[in-house]
Amino acid sequence: MNGQIESKFRRPDVSTRGLILRALLRDRVTFSALLFVVVVVGASIGADYVTPHDPYAQSLMLRNEGLMTPAEEGLPHILGTDALGRDQLSRLIYASRISLAVGSASVLVSGVFGTVLGLLAGYYGGRVDDIVMRVVDVQMGFPSLLLALVILYGVGPGFVNVVIVLAVTRWMAYARVTRSLMLSLRESPFVDAARAVGCFDRRIIFRHMLPNLTSPLLVLATLEVATVILTEASLDFLGLGIQPPESSWGLMLAQGRQYITTAWWLVTFPGLTILLTTLSFNLLATWFRTITDPVQRSRWLGVRSPRA
Repeated sequence: MNGQIESKFRRPDVSTRGLILRALLRDRVTFSALLFVVVVVGASIGADYVTPHDPYAQSLMLRNEGLMTPAEEGLPHILGTDALGRDQLSRLIYASRISLAVGSASVLVSGVFGTVLGLLAGYYGGRVDDIVMRVVDVQMGFPSLLLALVILYGVGPGFVNVVIVLAVTRWMAYARVTRSLMLSLRESPFVDAARAVGCFDRRIIFRHMLPNLTSPLLVLATLEVATVILTEASLDFLGLGIQPPESSWGLMLAQGRQYITTAWWLVTFPGLTILLTTLSFNLLATWFRTITDPVQRSRWLGVRSPRA
């Protein structure tokens, strides 16, 4: 009888990866978000081949021209031109390189640093935990954007400085999440078994415990990419982020705000790009969190549990 029930609900011919892909295709909102992120990342990687014009080529005869303005040669200016006659679409594609690079690099640096500190604090506890958590509490007491502005005012703007500053202001989230998960894992039977066979602490932490934190940390990293992109755009808008001749989405907003009444496309399309990119990352993080949750993923994968 039990064998009949198990065979009724088991799907031996469909892998988990296939079920996840099928669930992703059914969820049109999440699939659209994934498709948009893939298009943006692909365009930034292949910017040299997909841009219709040179993003640095100026033509004062075509300054602040509207959508689909004919160009001197080649394709028209699909999204218009800016105050120096540069193609807005080409600049938007090249700016995605800077914005995505800042977001990815900052998340990588802050994620590694915060995760390591969280692993040590959660595993050893005691004085190590107290020191790390007090530093986290003190730094979280300062507004992250204000702290970034103060640091950048002292060290100066630039790509490297922006990445370092954003990493310094965002590592606390990884430390707190990792530490809370480690507190529940360090008393697990597999940790006791690893200690019993003589494994060193480093091997227990990074070989046995860290893989169990992969899913929640990936979800947090995906959310942090969206947050960092917004913060970087805010720093650019305030003049302490990326500096010309480089360009980013926030810098394009800052440069086009004085023409908002006469050339609306200079702020509309960079703003929409920031909005859709951050929204897509948030949707992907929410879907990934649900799909990795054993309680909720059965609804998304369409697999009925035997208890049901």
